[in-house]
Amino acid sequence: MGVVSRFRYAADPLCLASCALYVTNCTLWKPHSGSVFLRAHFNDLLLIPCALPLILWLHRQMGWRADDRPPRAGEIALHLGVWALIAEVFAPLLFRATGDALDVLAYTTGAVIAFAWWSHSEARLPT
Repeated sequence: MGVVSRFRYAADPLCLASCALYVTNCTLWKPHSGSVFLRAHFNDLLLIPCALPLILWLHRQMGWRADDRPPRAGEIALHLGVWALIAEVFAPLLFRATGDALDVLAYTTGAVIAFAWWSHSEARLPT
């Protein structure tokens, strides 16, 4: 069994794959697809795996994060909740936007998948 030495933030394989899927969807799939899922919700699945590693890296640089372990459930849940509130509650109040519960479901699904991936990575870390 291999040993992961630390969380690699933006170089994390899930983050890299999610960012690549995001760009691919924005440039290739979404513009040429009639799929409601690809046009409205696919990128929402990628929010946590794309953005959270970058935010946690900033937290680490500012001294708000004490270690380089993979994201924990609490970190994921906190950011999921904050981003869902901002995007689906506050943004529609302030801008011409619409809050969508399916977006929150997509954010949550992506967060659960990311948590499973990162928990697997955490289980491989030395104690």
